[in-house]
Amino acid sequence: MMKFEKQFLEVVGLIKQARTDAYIAVNASLINCYWQVGYYISQRIANAGWGEKTVEALAGYIERNHPDLKGYNRRGLYRMKQFYDTYHSSLLAKPSGVQNVDNDDVGIVSAVRAQIKNNNNNNEFSDIRRTILAKVSWTNHRAIFTRCRTEEEREFYLNICIQEKLNTRELERQLSAGLFERAMLGKYNNASRVKHLNSSDNGVFKDTYVFDFLNLPKDYTESDLQKALISQMKDFILELGKDFLFMGEGYRLQVGNSDFEVDLLFFHRGLQCLVVFELKAEKFKPEHLGQLNFYLEALDRDVKKDHENPSIGILLCKDQDAEVVKYALNRSLSPALVAAYQMQLPDKRLLQQKLKDIYRRG
Repeated sequence: MMKFEKQFLEVVGLIKQARTDAYIAVNASLINCYWQVGYYISQRIANAGWGEKTVEALAGYIERNHPDLKGYNRRGLYRMKQFYDTYHSSLLAKPSGVQNVDNDDVGIVSAVRAQIKNNNNNNEFSDIRRTILAKVSWTNHRAIFTRCRTEEEREFYLNICIQEKLNTRELERQLSAGLFERAMLGKYNNASRVKHLNSSDNGVFKDTYVFDFLNLPKDYTESDLQKALISQMKDFILELGKDFLFMGEGYRLQVGNSDFEVDLLFFHRGLQCLVVFELKAEKFKPEHLGQLNFYLEALDRDVKKDHENPSIGILLCKDQDAEVVKYALNRSLSPALVAAYQMQLPDKRLLQQKLKDIYRRG
């Protein structure tokens, strides 16, 4: 029977793909239903035909006459209205704002924009099943439109949910960790400091990493940090991004007659390159960069495959002085980055203020 194993696996693959396609189709239909219900309620309230008591009466009517329909209580109905009100004139109405979707989907969103306009006039419903909104689960939608304050932030998390396939727990963690603000700050700081990262690297690496899932003593060592990250690899990958594939800790490199060890080695599927993480339990020092550049050279000469891009190095330090980092990186010829890490969730208000300061200067 073993000679048929490959064919059997192919059949199993077809079954699993069909199940995935079915889930995607069901989710798209559910999101579309909530959109249409939200549209209907929003239009009735806007035309002064309905009030709060009418929505409560609708919820009661559904509960009494259709008890099999779950989620349509007063709170659920208002969330559907909020969902529609949040997006009807922003993300869906702007095809240029939709990212990481097929070209066909962009055209569909353009059609939806016109359809929404016509439907508003004809008191009919729009169909969003083939837009970016239908690719995200309802629980993730609720977290995004209730916790995000700007269109840019909402769009960011919608795309992250799709790219990283985040479940609700993972999304809630990223929202609490200020992933959007850190990504935007990292994008600005990295662009101003690092010359040797490709444009495709934009947004992959952060300026600050949050390791709130580690339970380390106050006076921890680099070895303690490395072991803790390895033991919490699932959360570590979530913080890095799910395109990072772990290749090993203490990855051995032999140069001449000497052996060296890279703290953590990953491969990034999107960038198609090796990524080194060197850990420092202290503030960044310029001499740290020399060690990292040496590792990158050894990896590119002896480990990197011909079809892969040059390796990238990340120095994860307990703290950093931006000016010292800028000076140290200015003459570096390797694609390297210096990032700080912290052991507790950041103050989102402080991150938001930093973003505002950057926008004012820019």
